[in-house]
Amino acid sequence: MSSLLSREPVTVERQHDPRLVPAAVTVWSAALLGLLWGWWACLAIGALGALIAVAVGWRDARAGPEAARRLPAAGALVVCGLLAAGPVAARLAGSEDDPLREPARDGSEVTLRATVAERPKPVRSAGYAGRQGGARSVVVPVDVVSATVRGRPVGSTGRVVLIAPFAEWSRLLPGQQVMASGALAPARTGELTVAAAYVRGPPEQSGPAPWWQRKAESIRAALRAVCSVLAEEPAGLLPGLVVGDTSALPARVEQEFLDAGMSHLTAVSGANVAIVCGAVLLLARVLRLGPRLSAFAAGAVLVGFVVLVGYEPSVLRAGVMGAVGLLALVLGRQGSAMPALAAAVCALVLYDPAMAASMGFALSVVATAGLVLLAPKWAEALSRRRVPPGLAEGLAVPVAAFLVTAPIIAGMAGEVSLVSVVANLLAAPVVAPVTVLGVLAAVLAGPWAAGAEVLVQVAGPGVSWLVFVAREASGVPGAVVAWPSGWWGGLLAAGIAGLVVLALRHRSARVALALALASLLVVLVPVQVVSPGWPPRNWAVVACDVGQGDGLVLATGEPGRAVVVDAGPEPGPLDRCLDRLDVDRVPLVVLSHLHADHVGGLASVLDGRSVGAVAVGPGRTPGWAWREVAAETSARGVPLLELSLGDRLDWPALRLDVVGPRYVPREQGEEDDGTGINNSSVVLRADTAAGRALLTGDVELAAQGDLLSAGADLRAEILKVPHHGSRFTLPQFMGAVAPRVALVSVGAENTYGHPNRTTLSVLTRGGALVARTDTGGDTAVVPGGDGPAVVRRGVSR
Repeated sequence: MSSLLSREPVTVERQHDPRLVPAAVTVWSAALLGLLWGWWACLAIGALGALIAVAVGWRDARAGPEAARRLPAAGALVVCGLLAAGPVAARLAGSEDDPLREPARDGSEVTLRATVAERPKPVRSAGYAGRQGGARSVVVPVDVVSATVRGRPVGSTGRVVLIAPFAEWSRLLPGQQVMASGALAPARTGELTVAAAYVRGPPEQSGPAPWWQRKAESIRAALRAVCSVLAEEPAGLLPGLVVGDTSALPARVEQEFLDAGMSHLTAVSGANVAIVCGAVLLLARVLRLGPRLSAFAAGAVLVGFVVLVGYEPSVLRAGVMGAVGLLALVLGRQGSAMPALAAAVCALVLYDPAMAASMGFALSVVATAGLVLLAPKWAEALSRRRVPPGLAEGLAVPVAAFLVTAPIIAGMAGEVSLVSVVANLLAAPVVAPVTVLGVLAAVLAGPWAAGAEVLVQVAGPGVSWLVFVAREASGVPGAVVAWPSGWWGGLLAAGIAGLVVLALRHRSARVALALALASLLVVLVPVQVVSPGWPPRNWAVVACDVGQGDGLVLATGEPGRAVVVDAGPEPGPLDRCLDRLDVDRVPLVVLSHLHADHVGGLASVLDGRSVGAVAVGPGRTPGWAWREVAAETSARGVPLLELSLGDRLDWPALRLDVVGPRYVPREQGEEDDGTGINNSSVVLRADTAAGRALLTGDVELAAQGDLLSAGADLRAEILKVPHHGSRFTLPQFMGAVAPRVALVSVGAENTYGHPNRTTLSVLTRGGALVARTDTGGDTAVVPGGDGPAVVRRGVSR
């Protein structure tokens, strides 16, 4: 790329200066372990790095002039180590001790005055948004100015994530001060966020945003308007390619880009920045501007682009990583990129320690390093084998990016896209021109909409090509394969990637690798096409993988029909599970109780299917959930029924008997820590083709005791374990059921300690086969020769 600034031939400089790498590794690892383990880990690692640097620097200073050249690197490590051990550790400690964390664990109501830190991000799922065409809620990171819990002020200045209604909150801009009330919830681990808050209404007050934010938003809005001249899918994709605005992107396209390994195109990344700056440098080359003036022009455009997109951490990361490539380009030296990359890592993590645990940050750093260290060498090697230079670079870049990022994606997401390289190769020729045309359209959209529409029309075929590539690639059988998640999965993928890189250096190994891949495709593709394996034949009960919540499907014995019990925590997961089971008619949806992890996905079950009725128990709390359920059913004309003790419902292969609750729920409006709501869960005894099942909602000790003392017939071959396998389960209750199969619907790595080891131990000692959705994904119970049998689909991604 340096040829943009010089007419000299491009050569690959093989020497990279690694002296700042130890400082970057120290800062990154200190912040990461500090987030995961505690502030003391950040302090220890930072101090250790500084001490090692002092010792090495002292040795080099006494060793002579040659060794003394390494002193600046030692000095950088000392400074970075001290900054990690000091300000960063102090910031982590302040976050850990923030006074909002305790009321968040109790789910208390809070009133916040806060400053919007980032643009609201839509929260969607494929099942819901694909049918509705938009999001229902947004995530809004805010910095607390003041907080009030139970009428008392709380001295917090931490960051809180608001989950709020889309319509009222999506238009907020960074820098606006707002006031809102909602229910607190614990923050996720490994973040600087001190709490989450579920907000159910509009902002109670909101101040003005800074003028540059208002100007940037007007440009984004004008771009969305001119993109309307395209069809729905390209019109939603182009703003995402240009400014990271995916608010109008259909969820189907979003999921297809994810499965095809092209999701980086729908969010602003370093590649977007490099394309925009590269276009400026190309223009500077045409105008015969010097390197310094060209760099100044590109830098000015970079600043404007970051402001346009929004300078939240993800965009800052993309801007800095793009600036790394720009710096190397301006200097005409590939070797300068490595110290610039290391310096960027130090600066970004010191500025925002939360980036150390960000998947996007890790992908940006590793991808940039791969493009700097591997891609030029591979492109040069291909050129020596008479591959045209443009094609050589086009091949080397996506392959290098895929190999270095695959271990991170595999470990953190638990999946690997097998079509990513080919899909990105096919997409690469149009990405740069479409992005440049989109940026020009954004600039012109306000003052000259007609001209911007012409540019959008010119970009339209390229955007449609990207949609086509993503759709076809994601539709390839086995396009995405499950992978062990976590550290071990990442290390396994890294080992395989390393073997592939070594194999590519030897002709015989390359031939063997090609034969192995071809054999794998010959074996796997027909198996996926001819015998997908899901759903299993004659399934009777399916516990869908809906995360930390419940979503059960009961076959009625009629094709395409099934009863649904609970809908999971959000729209989408249960919807996709029903699609996989080919269920398009639901005679009854039973909501065991009104906690969000059981009713949150109701909308996506109702959308696009014939639903006979929605049934609830006697509980009407929490009030907001009851109002939402009533509104959803009323809007679609679906009857809302109440089940009572002793009710019976029949279908050809299914019978439901209501055996609970026998617990008297609290009155609406009375304070409740959630136990009373759980104990008011509807309890069903279901006679299915695979045997009798007891579906228990979230009943806890009191309700279980009531069922036992009432002498209810609890015996069942299949038990939906109460409350995700929590510790509040009586051994006598499980003994009375005596199940052969115990289904635990639970979210992976949840913070509630579900399922409890003691509960699982009681079940297994009683002879039950325990099947968990967090480890087995969608889990079906089918009739077997000697009782019910279990078929697991595998963890769904």
